Amino acid sequence: MAAAHLLRASRRDAVLLIELRDPSGFPRLTRAVLEELHRHLGAGQNHSGARAIVITGTDQCFAAGADLGEVAALGALEALRFSALGQSLMRRIEGHAKPCIAAVRGYCLGGGLDLALACHLRVAASDAVFGHPGAGLGIITGWGGTQRLPRLLGPGRRARAMEMLSTAQTISAREAYAWGLVNRLAPAERVLETAMEMASRAQGTT
Repeated sequence: MAAAHLLRASRRDAVLLIELRDPSGFPRLTRAVLEELHRHLGAGQNHSGARAIVITGTDQCFAAGADLGEVAALGALEALRFSALGQSLMRRIEGHAKPCIAAVRGYCLGGGLDLALACHLRVAASDAVFGHPGAGLGIITGWGGTQRLPRLLGPGRRARAMEMLSTAQTISAREAYAWGLVNRLAPAERVLETAMEMASRAQGTT
């Protein structure tokens, strides 16, 4: 399926809203989707009318990470390029001049968690679930989550970060909030609205 059908970007007043979509309800971060995210984030960087960027998924899932079928079919060089593409996207979000806010409902897993971690702020619904399932599959993320998660949780909670990464443990939204992974909790029906309200008040560097 074309990336244009898996990602929608629209302006809502001074906020650029990027919605990850999938017919299954579980958006995947394929190569095409990563490239589309790069394109829209570049447009957001240069658009003086956009004050902030909100990234969200579906009611069931913020993002479920890479498409493992696509990844399994990659040769060594293609896999390296795919990893580099994801890394450059996360760095672009992290260093974006406009505040980037993740609005999370449902599952936020693997590369999807990497995407949320790269954002400057995270709003989560009570039904949100966070985790890195790679350890259970014999793989580990290559998009910076192993560095960002311990840094975000801080020295006192790095052991918890290591447990998540090495055991494929998932945590609830309330646990994520208590640990400092999530900035704000909101009712499921108000997650996007809450993120948009935060974005409307945000001030970027340009």
